[in-house]
Amino acid sequence: MEKREISPWQWQDRLSYVQAVEVKNVQGTLYVSGQAAVHADGTSSNADMRTQLGLAIENLEKVISEAGYEPKNIVRLTIYSTSSDEFIESCFDLFQDFVAKHGMKQTVTLMQVVALFETLNIELEATVVK
Repeated sequence: MEKREISPWQWQDRLSYVQAVEVKNVQGTLYVSGQAAVHADGTSSNADMRTQLGLAIENLEKVISEAGYEPKNIVRLTIYSTSSDEFIESCFDLFQDFVAKHGMKQTVTLMQVVALFETLNIELEATVVK
């Protein structure tokens, strides 16, 4: 697989994403459903957004790993949040730690939504390649 990141500017670097990712000679593509703060028994977390983001990241990493892929090869990540302001103010550093931990170079869209399932307030949807 060949990956090429495209970012005509540098300002997005401090926000932990790139403007575009070109992928060639892919062996597989994994489309991951939105992963949220759902415990192994299927119950939704009612914790604060930061705690929920931590669990959502763990769940995303588990699905990717179980499929035989690696988080470093996430090329597209959509973040659904019930409050963009709260995500940026109280969770952005945790998101950046996740990106740095895996050396990711991915596109990102942050979307504020009215509600998510049950008590959830953050969800991560990804496209991963190998």
